[in-house]
Amino acid sequence: MEIKKVQVEFSSQELRRLMIPLVIEQLLTIAVGLLDSIMVSQVGEAAISAVSLVDTVNVLLVSAFAALATGGAAIAGQYLGRQKREEAGHSGEQILLFMIEVSLLITAVFYLGKGFILNVVFGQVEADVAAYANTYFIIVEASIPFLAVYSAGAALFRVMGSSKISMWVSLAMNILNAGGNAILIFGFHMGVEGVAIPTLLSRAFAAVAMLVLLRKPGMPMQVEKLSLKHDGRVIRNILHYGVTNGLESSMFQLGKILLLSTVAVLGTASVAANAISNTLCTFQCVAGNAIGLGIVTVVSQCVGAGDYEKARFYTKKLLKMAYLFMFICVVLVYFATPLALRLYNVSEEAERYAYQIIWMHGFFGFLIWPLAFTLPQALRAAGDTTFTMVVSSVSMWTMRVGFGILLGRYLGFGVLGIWMAMFVDWAMRIAFFLPRFYGHRWELKGLEQV
Repeated sequence: MEIKKVQVEFSSQELRRLMIPLVIEQLLTIAVGLLDSIMVSQVGEAAISAVSLVDTVNVLLVSAFAALATGGAAIAGQYLGRQKREEAGHSGEQILLFMIEVSLLITAVFYLGKGFILNVVFGQVEADVAAYANTYFIIVEASIPFLAVYSAGAALFRVMGSSKISMWVSLAMNILNAGGNAILIFGFHMGVEGVAIPTLLSRAFAAVAMLVLLRKPGMPMQVEKLSLKHDGRVIRNILHYGVTNGLESSMFQLGKILLLSTVAVLGTASVAANAISNTLCTFQCVAGNAIGLGIVTVVSQCVGAGDYEKARFYTKKLLKMAYLFMFICVVLVYFATPLALRLYNVSEEAERYAYQIIWMHGFFGFLIWPLAFTLPQALRAAGDTTFTMVVSSVSMWTMRVGFGILLGRYLGFGVLGIWMAMFVDWAMRIAFFLPRFYGHRWELKGLEQV
């Protein structure tokens, strides 16, 4: 059924108010994460190894919940575009209910399968590492439902255009986490408990804060209560928008984890260079990631209003912004790289590899990364999530993983070959996403008029 157009406008000032807090939030999260890892290192090598092992699984959850919530929140965004605030609020209630139920199920599976995860997935590790991992796992996995609620709340605030609220809650959560680590590790000389407890408490705080703030009067939409009743129509939309988005993100993270085993056989210098490059290259992409989140807000409202010309217009405008800010981030990382490598104090071989990777990533990142990762957020916001999931998954497993293993292990390119394959992965995504965006099939994927 044809959707009656509703006027949706975003001024340049409104776009800046939306995007700047998102960029700051992304930067703060990465910066606090680095500070966190430095403090964890003071506990000892066994503790570092244990936390790192458990977090390889947790990073899947963090990215999956964020993607699931962002996809689900696009539903509320489309209702806001139609100026149906009650329906948007109701969708928000259903998203929270869905996220809580999924997270409780995952938490139960994690605790029941703890032995399998720690002993089989992680393999044979030293006794002290295994003991630390068990302690960290028991405490941190209790935060899974809180993480899910926080992710849902943050996505809903972003889709309302109130990104400043999600930024402040994220800042408070990260400060509590880092501050708690400092107090328990340096003040009370605790082990991995000093790392795990602040994570649990900070996520609980963030979840409660989101639930309280979502009821705040005067917001574009309100989640007045935490409903326990399922709305089949909304849940079907969440499954379509959110679950495909979450699966895509999980597959992406899983592929990255599997590639670590390939890097591991290339030698210590390659492992060190890959780890350093992953950290520094994240800063190069921070603006593109943030603006991609903003595109979900803008495009979902335009699609809800039935104005696809505006959706295209704002997507192109925000892509230009992504290129500008990404150029700035790339240049800043280039200047910071020599100092960062001195702080890591690695071998000359690892330093040389890291330099090459960071320069390659910066060049190709500025050239094509926004088209490969920022642009498809517009398609996801419009509901074209199955297409983006299939393209991203196929490209990831054939190019980044398959071609990466071929270049890295069998054709002699080493760790540089794995990163080269990643750039080919980006190009393959663009070959599908760009024609899709300029076509019209994604315009048929929005919510039905109700």
